[in-house]
Amino acid sequence: MRWLVGWSSIAASFGTAGRVSGQGVSGSAYGSSHRPGADGPPYGTAYADPPHGGIADAAHPDDPAARDAERTVQPVGAQLLWGDPDPLWAVGDWRPDEIRTVTADPADPFTRLAVLGCCGATDAELRRALYAARGGALRHLTQWSGSYTAVVQAGRRITVLGDLAGARPVFYTPWAGGTAYATAALPLADLIEAQLDIGHLAALLACPDSPEALGDGTPYVGVRRIPPGHTLILREGSREITGYESVASLAVAAPEADPERAVEGVREALVDAVRARLTAPRHAPETLLPDPGPVPGMGPADRRAARGAPAPGVGADLSGGSASATLALLAAGLPGSPGTVLRQSGERLLAVTFNDLATPQGREGELERAHAIAADPRLHHVVVAAAEEALPYAELDGPLTDEPGPSLVFAARERRRLAAGSADHFTGHGARQVLDAHPARLADLLMDRRRRHLLRPVAALARSAAGESLLVPLTVYSAARRLARTPYRAGMEAAAARLRDGAASAGALTPVDASLAALTWSRPGPAAGWLTGEALAEVAIRLTAAAGRPPLSLRPGEARARAVLARHAADHRVFEQAVEVRSQRLHAPFLDNQVVRAARALPESLRVQPGARATILRSVLSSAGVRQLPPGWGVTAHAPNETATRLGLRAALPDLLALFAAPLLADAGLIEARVVRQALLDAADGRPVPLDGLAELVSMELWLHRLLARRGTCWTGTTAPRRRAVPTGIPHRRPALS
Repeated sequence: MRWLVGWSSIAASFGTAGRVSGQGVSGSAYGSSHRPGADGPPYGTAYADPPHGGIADAAHPDDPAARDAERTVQPVGAQLLWGDPDPLWAVGDWRPDEIRTVTADPADPFTRLAVLGCCGATDAELRRALYAARGGALRHLTQWSGSYTAVVQAGRRITVLGDLAGARPVFYTPWAGGTAYATAALPLADLIEAQLDIGHLAALLACPDSPEALGDGTPYVGVRRIPPGHTLILREGSREITGYESVASLAVAAPEADPERAVEGVREALVDAVRARLTAPRHAPETLLPDPGPVPGMGPADRRAARGAPAPGVGADLSGGSASATLALLAAGLPGSPGTVLRQSGERLLAVTFNDLATPQGREGELERAHAIAADPRLHHVVVAAAEEALPYAELDGPLTDEPGPSLVFAARERRRLAAGSADHFTGHGARQVLDAHPARLADLLMDRRRRHLLRPVAALARSAAGESLLVPLTVYSAARRLARTPYRAGMEAAAARLRDGAASAGALTPVDASLAALTWSRPGPAAGWLTGEALAEVAIRLTAAAGRPPLSLRPGEARARAVLARHAADHRVFEQAVEVRSQRLHAPFLDNQVVRAARALPESLRVQPGARATILRSVLSSAGVRQLPPGWGVTAHAPNETATRLGLRAALPDLLALFAAPLLADAGLIEARVVRQALLDAADGRPVPLDGLAELVSMELWLHRLLARRGTCWTGTTAPRRRAVPTGIPHRRPALS
């Protein structure tokens, strides 16, 4: 896991753990701009004087610990980017080109910019941006292609920018008389020895798509998250959270955007996002184990994948869907790509397709389309075939992620596929949430009096409903009209009442059911039906409190679409950590700032039309010279593979029943163990059970076990005590008195 961490404190005059003799790192060692690996000492190199400081363990500036010059605390395995008065570290296996620092003037070492991640900006653009950010302009720092985190220091003012989707979040917590911040929540929880926030975990299970219930909290008490599209500004201990995106008028509908220009903007943003990854330096993966030599029936690529090391160069998923195919064809067709460490051109892009031998039925069309696309001479196609060993719920042991997420139960399956990929691997994650229309946008069209644009989506839903097609248009229109006339406050109060009454979602089985369930301000998640009444009541209190606060948007479609995107981006971040392959980088260009921003400019009348995503991506490929696509390309057939999930549940049933024999979630008062065990038995027997809700419960239980079994910490120091999150274990809930 890669993250950055730093702090700003009013007690900086006492010295910090990041103090370096002389000037700051950027000013004294690197001049105006530096990339690690260039001339000069690399990050993390020991200087003449070791780090000194005294506020690391201070609860306030006058704490005696602040006067102890020998008490230090710093991240384990960190690279110091700059020191006093507001230190910043990068932790993890960052590549040299993924850490870039720029100083405005060598004579002013405390006006500097750090960009961590894949950023398509040049050094000159970074320097110009730093000059503008010094005066307070921030939005332009988020307009470069790629996925990155930017930190600006201007004197004693520290600015940390999050992204629009939420795939690169920023967390903060009060500490040492100031504020500590990081791009991961667990290091901050270790720093303050935070306890688990049981209320947040309950909200994550009951209403995962409702930011009103989750708020700005995390699974750790005292550690907060800044919302997507916002920035954290620290000034000598004080902090401010402000948005950097322009806010549209809520009283008057925005004029209808030109569809052709909007699609052109998406094309340019997506091409730039792919090009930013292709122009980055290539990296050879570090081989974990030596090649044992020839093995009967296995080629070099097979032996490398078996050792868990990715191939050099660039690759992409090729599932047969429109999103992954678009990225694969764009990456293979741009000039000078994909290249490897030894040869920068002429190499084919490695396209990986997963073939589930345990449940082959239902995915034949996608596999045929993947093979047809892979006939392109610029692609080298690899099919990863697996049977029962790659079913969901197989190999439940795995790494500890920063937060819980439903991808933990599918991690072994996905890791097997990605191990056959490249050192830089493209995925189509986020395309649906970024480009498709949330069903609640039908209510937005009614609010704007654009009823004629509802005809095609409602007709498509009617065709998908067997036997009830005549009633579907009226039912969907009535639900959209009801949502358009429901104020935000009334919608939140109604959602809270549903939770208090125990009216949890039973899982949508058809597209019509899913659309009707989504036509609301807030709805229970698939796991809400297994939560205790006390847990649901606490989440209902959170929704009732949110009803009294002004929302970010009074348009239900826009608000729900942004909430679903933020939830998916958070789950994608957990997915990256759970399936991490050493020396591999997963790239999700659809979650980049510029792609999200360009997609938001698409008119709603275009979004809601059936097949809008395929039409947009087809236009993107056509502009790039790809016009021959296989029949059926763009068909939205990404229904969850229920057969594979039930087979995996049946195979792992003994382990799952043992996991929930004495679950930690029951100790926290969130579930009743016998109810969940019965649900596991019902799911294995094929009875109708919300399988995605079970995945969320199992994932959170696994995450809690891994968190409590952890013995390490993210921090070290000379005499600092060992700091670890959740030091006392799960806080037991006392049952409510009747």
